[in-house]
Amino acid sequence: MTIKGEATVVRNTGSHYLLSCLPSWDLFPAVLRGKIRLKGGSSTNPVAVGDHVRFEAPEDVSAENPATITEVLDRSNYVIRKSTNLSRQAHVIAANVDQACIIVSLCFPEIKLPFLDRILVTCEVYNVPAVIVLNKVDMYREFAAENIEAFRSIYEGAGYRVIETSAKTGEGVDELRDACRGKVTLFSGESGVGKSSLIKALDPSLDPKVGMISEAHLQGKHTTTFYEMYKACGDEDPVFLIDTPGLRGFGLVDLEKEEIALYFPEMLKYAQDCRFAPCTHTHEPGCAVKQAVEEGLISPERYSSYLGMLEEDKKFR
Repeated sequence: MTIKGEATVVRNTGSHYLLSCLPSWDLFPAVLRGKIRLKGGSSTNPVAVGDHVRFEAPEDVSAENPATITEVLDRSNYVIRKSTNLSRQAHVIAANVDQACIIVSLCFPEIKLPFLDRILVTCEVYNVPAVIVLNKVDMYREFAAENIEAFRSIYEGAGYRVIETSAKTGEGVDELRDACRGKVTLFSGESGVGKSSLIKALDPSLDPKVGMISEAHLQGKHTTTFYEMYKACGDEDPVFLIDTPGLRGFGLVDLEKEEIALYFPEMLKYAQDCRFAPCTHTHEPGCAVKQAVEEGLISPERYSSYLGMLEEDKKFR
């Protein structure tokens, strides 16, 4: 007898998947029907963690006798990145998420604001609410308190919530847990920022791989090697967390240069007052965005990231 139904993809290891009928956590293995592979378009993965799928399964479903994914249902949203190497292939990081928590650290490894801004723009493009989690604050609060405040000023000024955390001391973990309750949350960021450590701090019963920082370059080493969703914090208002491999680059996908400014919330606020439309906010006279930067209403760091994205768009055309 064949069982048919719908489920959510909770792990993707390349060619094999784990499915679950959320909110229950009844995991079972699955493989992809061959013809679906052709429907992935320019993406390297036609099925991502968080995807809702239809499946067919034998009654005795097992690793040796897995279910078959027969259809990928329409996504409500997703987060996608383009490789920054010459292949420029696009990869869907996660689908159907309620929010993305972008994990960053001011140092150990040192934060790269243009990298963070590319992720935030992508979240804006694909309708994924974003929260910024400033982790490892126990390591640098004493000697970098002004840097923390400057960082908060930039991103809270742009309209984003910033949560300060320390997986080591537990600071901010309760606030982060409350922000994630009852939601499917993508955890993403550079290698070494502490994603897996934060997941374990949110629920000590979980055991994601935790890595060390490379002393040679103060960069993180890849420890999470595939995409996986965890169920955390019990059955009442559970937290569903999608852990991802650390990212070293984040290219924008399907975004024309004329559209980039639309996905900087603080720039969009002033762009309607520009003398010319459309306005690139680079050289035009009477540009309200440039004036807002000069007056300190838009951070120069965010504006610099915007200019960098325009240059990247030119580079790969």
